[in-house]
Amino acid sequence: MKGMGNMMKQAQQLQKKMMKLQDELSEKTIEASAGGGMIKVLANGKQQVISIKLEKEVVDPDDIEMLQDLLLAAINDALSRSQEMVSSEMSKLTGGLNIPGM
Repeated sequence: MKGMGNMMKQAQQLQKKMMKLQDELSEKTIEASAGGGMIKVLANGKQQVISIKLEKEVVDPDDIEMLQDLLLAAINDALSRSQEMVSSEMSKLTGGLNIPGM
């Protein structure tokens, strides 16, 4: 039974490390852009968009669809990169173990 207690202790330590890492990742940001840098989106490690910057040249009232497409592309890229950052950091912590929900 000593082995079981040791395993539980290790699991608790891993959980604490994961919670700390999640807090740290919420402070890290990823930037993505679209339209040759005319639109920039900043996302954090919680997969939240925290800022969007538009160059005034990209805002064409006669072509709103292009602006919408560029925004979607930049936002999706930022969120995807954020997820990759989180996965990479979690993988380092768990030693490559695939833990459901992580």
